[in-house]
Amino acid sequence: MVNILYFASFREALGQADEQLPAQYPTVDALISELALRGDQWKQALLDNANLQIAVNHDVASRETAIKSGDEVAFFPPVTGG
Repeated sequence: MVNILYFASFREALGQADEQLPAQYPTVDALISELALRGDQWKQALLDNANLQIAVNHDVASRETAIKSGDEVAFFPPVTGG
């Protein structure tokens, strides 16, 4: 299984803070593509979001990052500050 976490505005937009999915996706991009099939909210938040922030096992990651069983994948909206 892969543990998936949704933070900040993603939690509200997608209606959940976390979930577990089978570890059948070789990369973060493959996982995102599958999640985007759930509907427009998912597609806009994850697939179409060029500023999507991703972490795998607490390390900054990209869409090309490999994932395996037991990994934690976290999605964050873009962060601004001043």
